[in-house]
Amino acid sequence: MSLKPTVNKNDHAQGNLNSDLVIVEYGDYQCPYCGAAYPVLKALMKEFGGQVKFVFRNFPLSEMHQYAKVAAIAAEAANLQGKFWEMHDAIYKNQQNLNELYLFELAEKIGLDISQFKDDIQKAELEEKVDSDFESGVMSGVNGTPSFFINETKFNGGAEDLLELVRENVN
Repeated sequence: MSLKPTVNKNDHAQGNLNSDLVIVEYGDYQCPYCGAAYPVLKALMKEFGGQVKFVFRNFPLSEMHQYAKVAAIAAEAANLQGKFWEMHDAIYKNQQNLNELYLFELAEKIGLDISQFKDDIQKAELEEKVDSDFESGVMSGVNGTPSFFINETKFNGGAEDLLELVRENVN
């Protein structure tokens, strides 16, 4: 399966934004497998951040994970204050504490303007962004999280396999 739509300006990206090596993760903030993949992906970016463009798309499995969607919306709200990755990291680091109130604590911890955050998480366009990420995942053949794509091709392996592959091919 290939990635639909391709990576674009609406995506959250970090690392080398002009890199030819693009990794996309479809993730769920409450998924334990995504939580386990998170430190591996951080290690990958620490080692290869100058050579890799890393993109995160929301894929909240709301039936299984009660707070996944609200966490995704919270990260999108943080993005409006230029702090998407800070919120992304804070949620994964504190995944076991996840609930709606705790998201406000994290927002404070990363230095968001809380009254703006409260207003922003109500915005319909943030939920639409999360839903649109989710739909793009469905169209791209994502059926669980985390799911990875390398240069728009689905990668059938976990974060550890991904790190190995990058190590073998980048150096």
